[in-house]
Parts: sequence; structure tokens; C-alpha cells
Amino acid sequence: MAIAEPWTPSTWRSLPARQKPGWPDDAAVDDVRERLRQLPPLVFAGEARALQRALGEAVEGRAFLLQAGDCAESFRQVSAIVIRERLKVLLQMSAVLTYGATLPVVKVGRIAGQFTKPRSAPTELVDGVELPSFRGHAVHSDEATPEARVADPERMVQAYYQSVSTLNLLRAFTKGGFADLTQVQTWNQEFVASSQEGRRYEGIANEIGRALRFMQAIGIDLGDEGTIHEVDVWTSHEALLLDYEEPLVRRDSTTGDWYACSAHFLWVGERTRQLDGAHVGFLAGVENPVGAKVGPATTPDELVALCEALNPRHIPGRLTLVTRLGATQVRDVLPPLIRAVRESEVPVLWACDPMHANTFVTPSGHKTRRFDDVMGEIEGFFEAHREAGSWPGGVHLEITGEDVTECLGGSEEVFEDQLDHRYETLCDPRLNARQSLDLAFRVAELMRAA
Repeated sequence: MAIAEPWTPSTWRSLPARQKPGWPDDAAVDDVRERLRQLPPLVFAGEARALQRALGEAVEGRAFLLQAGDCAESFRQVSAIVIRERLKVLLQMSAVLTYGATLPVVKVGRIAGQFTKPRSAPTELVDGVELPSFRGHAVHSDEATPEARVADPERMVQAYYQSVSTLNLLRAFTKGGFADLTQVQTWNQEFVASSQEGRRYEGIANEIGRALRFMQAIGIDLGDEGTIHEVDVWTSHEALLLDYEEPLVRRDSTTGDWYACSAHFLWVGERTRQLDGAHVGFLAGVENPVGAKVGPATTPDELVALCEALNPRHIPGRLTLVTRLGATQVRDVLPPLIRAVRESEVPVLWACDPMHANTFVTPSGHKTRRFDDVMGEIEGFFEAHREAGSWPGGVHLEITGEDVTECLGGSEEVFEDQLDHRYETLCDPRLNARQSLDLAFRVAELMRAA
């Protein structure tokens, strides 16, 4: 990967960039970039370094990554209730994983910036009309008209302010008492509490409460234990829209290093991880922890070259490889990739994205996933790592706190004829809160056996 030296936030512009929105007015894009450059950072370098240290613990098998959130965030859903429900299911899953596997869980949300999506085709059919493919609210509207699908750079400014609002609420919830472990029983949503998963979660919540009361009884002052009353929930999104990412890069005053300040963690997708491409070139220059999606066509040599490009100094916690291989292929494709990366001696955190390679379209036209396929890929991921003697360090999921019907199956099964009851995603199907909690219990069992 040939990148001009020294690296600057605009270096990517000299490299080939895929998935560009096709802005109709370059001058308008330049104006928006300059306005974003003048705005405060959304996150800070010290926070990104703290996350990298936590991910470094996961690389060594001393923690587990739970990265989860919306497929594509909506400009229409930034209310306190929606954000609280997303956080609530993340906290529930984390409690199940921590309690079940007795390991710290690094909680990273697909939140406060996941406003763009890569697409496999430039156009899509909506009700028989061919339109530009929906690329996320930071680019254009999801309304099914040609006018609404024109890329509008002003939406990048709106994405910034939407992220500000979300981050403010997220920080208030995680540091202001809502995430207090003594409140673990209150995290059960109404529609989950009456389910099998909800009842099982209630049992864990009762055990945690009993453990906390025991600690108090033997004289431990829980008021002084900050980790009981506050949690860290980090933000992440795909670094797809580089016209948005570039102006939010800042130079850290304490180290002189460049940090992407749009989120704590950024990743490059399967469609944009070309070694000589703009997206890898951009992420190579920032000091945040970063990730890369890895699909079934990836060769061992390609993956090692990508690891060297994104983590040339071999820093633990810097690079997370998020495999998206499919339930039927993971057991065959993953082992040689693990071996090649291990032989390269580049430290990486392995995480499983069991969502994106298990998507299909029903005869009714709904894009969906089967819960059994999602779990099948996670099980294959754990098996491959167990056989290789490496640590299956995390999962990367598309979930929601809402009672949607977008993915099939689960303990309280969603059937195909129920998909249109509450199919609300802007792009890809998400696990609902019941399915997410079901998955967390099963993953905790896999972690104990790893």
C-alpha cells in the first residue's frame, strides 16, 4: 500500500475510493467539510486509547468484545426512549456474558455515527421502480423517489448533530445511574420479561443482586466501587463516508498523533478493504482501534497484508478482524486464516459477524436471517478457534431493543408470515431484544467451553 508521507487526513483523496455517494456538487461538499472541520470532536483521543487497552486485554483472552447495534441508524430515531432501549439490551447481553463466562465484556455500540451503508449494486427496485440504492441517512433519504435519493452533503452536518445528541444521552445513561449494576433487574424490557429469555435473565439478575448484598454484608463499601455504578460504552461505525470522516480527524495535543474523532472505533468493510484503496489508506493513518470485515473469498496472504497495513507496529488492541463467512463455510474457511495471521505475529482480536453472510430474501421480498444460521456461524467460529488454540474474542451483531419481526426463529420463534408485522429496518434485518438475549445465553455457554 503506497501512501504519501507524511500521512494527513486528506491522503485518502489520492487513492481509489469505492462506494462513493456521487455528490452532484463538489463545491457544496467542500463547504460542508470545512464546516465540520470547525466543529468540536465527538470523541477524544484519550477515550480511544482506553478502548484500545481494553481490546488489548481481549486479544490476550482476558476479555470479550460485544459490538452490537443498529444496521443503519435513522435520523427519525434519536429520542431518549429509542436510545435507552438500545442501551438496555446491550447491558442485558453484557450482564449475561459477564456472569456466564466470568470475563469482562468490552461494550461497543454501532451507534452515534452508523448513518451509511455500502451497497452491492448502484440501483435497487422499489415497488417496481428502479432507484439509486439507499446508502444511509448521511447521504440521502430512504423515501422511494428519485428526488429523495439524490446525494445531499448537508446531511453530513445533520449526521454530526444527530451523533452529538445520541452521545449526550449515551453518556448520561452510562454515567448517571441507569447502568448501575444494582439496577440490573430494571433493564428487562416489558416484552422480554414475560419470555423464556426474560425469565432466565431475571434469575441472573437475582444472583447478581445477592452477590452485591453479600459484598455489602462483609463490609465492602459498594459506593466506592465506580465499576459497579458506571460503565463504558464505546461508539463505532463503518468508516465508509470519508468526506465525513476526514474533517473530524484531530491531532492529539499530548502525542501529536492523528485520531478520528467521529467515533472511538472505526472499521473498513468487506467491499472497501482494498490494500491500495482510500478506506484502508485512511484508517492506516489514524491511531484509533480499527476493524476490518473479512469475507469468505479472502486469502491468507491478502489477510496478512491487510493486518500489516493496519497494524504495522503490532500493537495489541489496535486491530480487530471481524469475520463474516457464513454458517456453511466458517469451519472450512476460518482455520487457514487463523494460522496465517498467527504466523505473521501481528496481534489481532478475532470477532465473529454472524449476520452479513447469512442473509437471504423471502418470496415475499423481505430480506431476513435465520437465528439458527446466526448461531451456527458463531458455533463454527468458536470451534475453529478451539481447534487452532486461539481465542474467539468477540461478536459483532445487528440488533435492536425494539420488538421487531425481522429475523426468523429464536426461542420464541418469528415465522416467515410474521415478518411484515414489524419490519422496520432501514436496510438489513436485526435481531430483536428476545433473540439478542437468547444469543447472549448461548454465547456465554460457548465462552465457558472455549
